[in-house]
Order: sequence, then structure tokens, then C-alpha cells
Amino acid sequence: MSRVRRLLPLLGCVLLGCVLLTLYAPGGVLRRDEPPPGPVAWSPYELAGSIEAAQNRLRGQPDDAAVWASLGNLYLEQARRTADAAYYDKAQGAFERSLRLPTADGEPYIDAVIGMGALSNAEHDFAGAVRWGERARKAAPYRWPLYGVLTDAYLELGRYDRAEATLRSMLNGHPDLASFTRAARLEQLRGRTEPARRLLHRACEIAGDPAEYAFCQWQLGELAWSNGDTRGALTAHSQALAADPGHVPSRVGKARAEAALGHTDQALRDYASAVARSPSFVVEYGELLEHLGDRAGARRQYAVFTAQHKLLAANGVADDLAVGTFEANHGDPESAVRHLRTEWKRRQSVEVADALGWALHRAGRHAEAAAYAARAAKLGGLNAVFAYHRGEIEHALGHTSGACAHLTRALSINPHFSPAGVSRARALLADTA
Repeated sequence: MSRVRRLLPLLGCVLLGCVLLTLYAPGGVLRRDEPPPGPVAWSPYELAGSIEAAQNRLRGQPDDAAVWASLGNLYLEQARRTADAAYYDKAQGAFERSLRLPTADGEPYIDAVIGMGALSNAEHDFAGAVRWGERARKAAPYRWPLYGVLTDAYLELGRYDRAEATLRSMLNGHPDLASFTRAARLEQLRGRTEPARRLLHRACEIAGDPAEYAFCQWQLGELAWSNGDTRGALTAHSQALAADPGHVPSRVGKARAEAALGHTDQALRDYASAVARSPSFVVEYGELLEHLGDRAGARRQYAVFTAQHKLLAANGVADDLAVGTFEANHGDPESAVRHLRTEWKRRQSVEVADALGWALHRAGRHAEAAAYAARAAKLGGLNAVFAYHRGEIEHALGHTSGACAHLTRALSINPHFSPAGVSRARALLADTA
């Protein structure tokens, strides 16, 4: 999930952005300092109660395909907000149970089909998500959530023309929070920050419950962070946690912003709280510890990551992007290249192109790395990490002016993109001054 301009036509994106902003922007352009609406009347969200209610109903009606599908989606939501992959197995079990049960028309319950597509996306089986999504579209073309499944899958596969066309169908048929947040992502990928922000504000305004509001605020926080607005990121992530204290990705986003602002003790507490709930963020936590001089603490976090992914691999679940990225930065670059070449065969996205380019650079293959780094940049988005990696590669090739340009761009996009990366970029620029 490679993003190139010919796969996401400029005219199509401009028209999509204009239509969305004309029809759905809340009262025109929001000022940068205008506070987004908050969930004043909402109490902290407790998804476990909904899960328990569905389970209780199924004890009395074990052959209710609709409730099994609903339970599967609740498990997926719990996985998203907690970053706990253990819920994926529970979701799969619920969806498969729903699919086995008879329905009035003799066809599988369509929400279970769509749910299996969403689960496939969550488990990085994007080709599988396309198969489930297309199966749902043939059976029920007006079930709009299936278009979200397909849009996400095509984005991750790097098929941006298909992603845009699918999203347009979703927007035309059912403009809602799910379509606005996906449209915001497409805008962000092209570097169109303001349209992306407006769409996310619109999504926040129509969020139906605290979990949806937290998800939208988390995306606003990530958008702010990626563009160097550290305080904006902290505000958005804090609002997400006010609505849903268990939203782990927002806890990590808050910690990241706190570290950049110099609130180190609070950042460490928030990171520790997040990884206690989910090991998905142990590498990021370890990198901050390493930057602060706690090498032993960093090694403990990296060991957790290694053990987690060995266990996943033993169960047939491989995340080659995560493992390859970790190996490139903290382990064996040759192993990183192998993992990321495998991932590249699976999905040719800008994220994988950047990661493979960086791994090749770390393995000493700078010319090949440069080709992947250039491919990662072709979509036109603003990504400080991509720019930094490209600057490092250009420096290794002896291209001083190109290296300076990319390193300067990285720091201008987000001067806090990575503790180690920022220090290294500044040192390289000082050496070439």
C-alpha cells in the first residue's frame, strides 16, 4: 500500500478536494487556532460493555448471524483502540461463525463478509481484503462500508487510482465519517494539509460516539505532528483521550508530542502506559529511551518487539514492514532488505518504497536505495522521514547539494520527526555548511 502521480491523477484529486470542501466543510475554512468541537456530553467510552451485551444475547440466541457479525466488528474496534492484536482472532471467530449460519435468502450475512475484509486489512492481508470487498460488492453494492474496506486495501497496495475511484463511489453514495477520514488521508498523501484538516474537523463534528470522536482527533493529531505542529498534536491527542482514555494510539501520540516539547517525564509515563496495554509501540518507546541515554531500557523494549514478532511468525503472521524497519535501524540491514523485498512483492506503496530504500542504504547499496527513495517521494506528500532518508542516501552517494536540500526539507516539515534522525540531520548539515 508505488504511489505515483500517474496513478492518482492531479485533476481527479483537485476535483475530489473541491467537491468535498464545497459540500461538506463546516462553515468555511477553519482557522488554525480555532478549537475543534469537543464531546461535552460524552462520558469516557467503555466498549467492553457493548461486547458483553452481544455475548449475553448470543448465549440465548446462538444462531443469530447478525449479532455474531456485530460482535466481530466490536472486537475489531477494540483492537483498533487498544492496538491489541489478540482481538483479531476473536473477530475472525465471530465472523466465521456468522458466515456459517443460515440466512433467509441462503446467502452469507453481508456484514460478516465486509467484516472479514476489514479484518484482512487489519492483518495486512490486503489482497484478501480486496477479495472480500469485491465479494460484498457483488452481493450488496449499496452496503457502503464495503467501499471503505476496498479503499483501505487499494491504498495499502499502492493502487491509488483504484482507491480514489472507490472512495468517490463511497462519497457519492454515503458521505459520512468513514468517507471523510479516508478522503483526508488521500489529501494528506498528496501534501494537501489544509483540505485534509478540514475534512477531519468535519468528521469530528459528525462523530456518533466517543470512540469515533477519539479516532478523528487521533487523525488530527497525527496530521498536526507530521506537519511539525507539536502543540496542535498534543491538543488533538489529549482531546481524543478525554473522550476515550483507552485509545492507545492517542496515548502514544501524546507521548511523542510531549517528548518533542521537552516534557520528558510525562512522555515516559505515557509511553510506559501505552506499551503496558499494547506492545505495538515498544520500538518507538525504546528509541526515546536510547536517545535519553537509557540503553538498557531501550534494549528491553527491543527485546519485547523481537519476541512478539517471533511469536507472530510462528503462528503464520508476518509483518515484514515492521520487522524490516526495525532491522534496518537496530539490527541486521541485510535481514531488513530480505524482509522488505518480500513486503515489496506484496504491496508497492510509498511506505514500503521508503523502508526498502532505507534498508538498502543501511546495507551499503546506495544507488539502488536512491531509486526507491525517489519512488517514495513521487506522490508529492509531505513526509519528514522520507526526506531525511533521501538526504542520507544522497550524502552517501556524495551528492552534497541534493543531500542538503532533502535534509533541510525534512527539518522544515517536522523539526521533531525522530530524536536520532533530527540530531543526525543537523550534524550532516553543519558538516556541509
